[in-house]
Amino acid sequence: MKKCAIYSRVSTAMQAEVEYNSCEAQRDKILSYIKSQEDLEVYKEYSDPGFTGSNLERPALKNLLNDIAQGKVQAVLTYKIDRLTRSSKDFYALIEFFEKHGVSFVSVPERFDTSSPSGRLLRNIMLTFA
Repeated sequence: MKKCAIYSRVSTAMQAEVEYNSCEAQRDKILSYIKSQEDLEVYKEYSDPGFTGSNLERPALKNLLNDIAQGKVQAVLTYKIDRLTRSSKDFYALIEFFEKHGVSFVSVPERFDTSSPSGRLLRNIMLTFA
């Protein structure tokens, strides 16, 4: 079983309170995905409500990266790629960090999964155009 981290984020306090867009709604959708998989179990949930995705200065994200560096997490799941970051430069840096530590990244509705060959191909295509 892979120990996975759930990461959720919204930019504003107002978004955090909107039912369909809240960190809780993101979490619920990710948990549904995890339940449909046989090789994933939740290690920990990380949430940054009210933090911008334009930089990496977020407390829960920093905790997640620390746990990855300590080998506690094998997969990171988000509701969408832009919940992880809105910066392509930061996205590629995070993916590189994940790979360095053997961590796969899954964006649930976008079917972006770096643990699969097609997900790695998509990642490589995205990196080529960066």
